[in-house]
Amino acid sequence: MAGLMSRASMVIRAKFSRLLDRAENPTETLDYSYEQMLQQLQNVKRGVADVVTAKKRLELQTTQLEQNVVKLETQARQALTAGREDLARQALERKAAVQQQLQGLDGQVQGLAGQQEKLVASQQQLQSKIEAFRSQKEVIKAQYSAAEAQVRIGEAATGIGQGMADTGLAIDRAKEKTEQMQARASAIEELTAAGSLEDFTSGDSQLDRELAQMSASTQVDSDLERLKAELGSGGEQPKEIEKG
Repeated sequence: MAGLMSRASMVIRAKFSRLLDRAENPTETLDYSYEQMLQQLQNVKRGVADVVTAKKRLELQTTQLEQNVVKLETQARQALTAGREDLARQALERKAAVQQQLQGLDGQVQGLAGQQEKLVASQQQLQSKIEAFRSQKEVIKAQYSAAEAQVRIGEAATGIGQGMADTGLAIDRAKEKTEQMQARASAIEELTAAGSLEDFTSGDSQLDRELAQMSASTQVDSDLERLKAELGSGGEQPKEIEKG
């Protein structure tokens, strides 16, 4: 049972592979691969745009924080001038916190800038590969179309194409059916002549034909007896034919 299932599975895989091979069109496969590569390029471009957008947002935040640092510095100076050291201290403390945020934002901006450079390099490499693939794709498609046309012309000229094969099978089948019909006709004719089959197209029945055959046989016997009697009665002997 296991061996039978294994053989059945192998046959199914072989037939499925053959169907896939017949259905596969290299030009369509190349075009689909090219479309997939273009889609990947669009994804990379969107990634670059997202990184640039995030970097710009952080740069705007950095600019605002830097402006806050300058503002807090000015406020601290004004508080000291007014004799409010406590207010000056608060302003400087806020300034220190903002500067820490600036340091963190600088690190994030630098990281995004590095990601942007890598994505741009990847985009350029992918774009170069796509251009090379597109050129190669068009060449392969042209070569395949030419080869396909050559195969079709060759098959039509030599008669090995599927259409010609079907035509040959139709001719062989027609010949076989004709020979079968001719053999059947001969068999029916022979059986009819032998009396095994009754010919309903004629006016005579089987009994009529048998009686006619008996009558003909009786006539032959009568003629034979008559000739014997004539020869036995001493009639004239046939003269020999004189030699010339």
